[in-house]
Amino acid sequence: MNRQLVMCGVLSAMLAGCSSAEQGAAAPGVAVDEPDVPAVIVAERGGFIPEGVEYDTANGRILTGSISEGSIFQIGNDGAVTAVVTDADLISSVGIEVDEERDRLLVANSDRSVFEEDGAGQAKLGVYRLSTGERLAMVDLAAAVADAPADAVYFANDVAVGGDGTAYVTDSRMNIVYAVSPEYEPSVLYRLRATEGLMLNGIVYHPDGYLLVTGGSTLYKMPIAAPEAVMPVTLPEAVPGQDGMVWTADGRLAIVSNSDNRVVALRSEDDWATAEIAGVAPFDVQATTAAAVGSRIYVVHPHFGDAEPPSVARVIFE
Repeated sequence: MNRQLVMCGVLSAMLAGCSSAEQGAAAPGVAVDEPDVPAVIVAERGGFIPEGVEYDTANGRILTGSISEGSIFQIGNDGAVTAVVTDADLISSVGIEVDEERDRLLVANSDRSVFEEDGAGQAKLGVYRLSTGERLAMVDLAAAVADAPADAVYFANDVAVGGDGTAYVTDSRMNIVYAVSPEYEPSVLYRLRATEGLMLNGIVYHPDGYLLVTGGSTLYKMPIAAPEAVMPVTLPEAVPGQDGMVWTADGRLAIVSNSDNRVVALRSEDDWATAEIAGVAPFDVQATTAAAVGSRIYVVHPHFGDAEPPSVARVIFE
């Protein structure tokens, strides 16, 4: 993600999250419940910098992370901000993922000190009971990196959940995709070779056994059983600043372009070897990640570089 904020350049190039990474999508024509969510919700206060956003259908609420405070918050329709997970070990919560099937909320846990001089950051995965906020696990992802250099820098960015409950987490500084087993054992699924501008960001799981991962202006397809076969998805045009992603109810992949201020919906007819643009939804204020709320897509506007309160807003595809 490339965004502007107080710590401007580097933070913009890395934060993401986030996002939302659904395990699948309803087929076209399948009825989808439409929750009662306003088109725009402005938080009652600022300062918590929500980079990741999810809609918890089981409990009918919008959840966000917090770069500055770490806690996970619910933002009500009236803008009320309520902590639902408070954990001293949550330093900077970036991408979040609702796993309703297993009553879990998964949180990419980083440290914004990575944007300061000599900051080493961190890469951890916090796992909480969705219904109560109870902590289930705090997994040190960096511990899975063998022979890491002494000056290694980490930044856990986004998380997706596979069909068997395995979690997959991107690390923007190490360009690693981690796998965390249902027993919360971490491993390195794959590390991409560092190239200019590559900072792995958003991630979603596809039920056919692969991951789609954003990195700069490139969307990657990574087979879980053979991650070394990772390949760029061929797109009809560049989509710069790819950040969080979410599956739409009609099976499209919606990617937030935080540098172009738009959400780009993609559709593939060849198992994501290639994809075509199937809709574009512009927005005015920089956004990072998106959530599916019924058949609608909402983005979060963190307000990294000003004192305005963050907001969550519906986008309309053209």
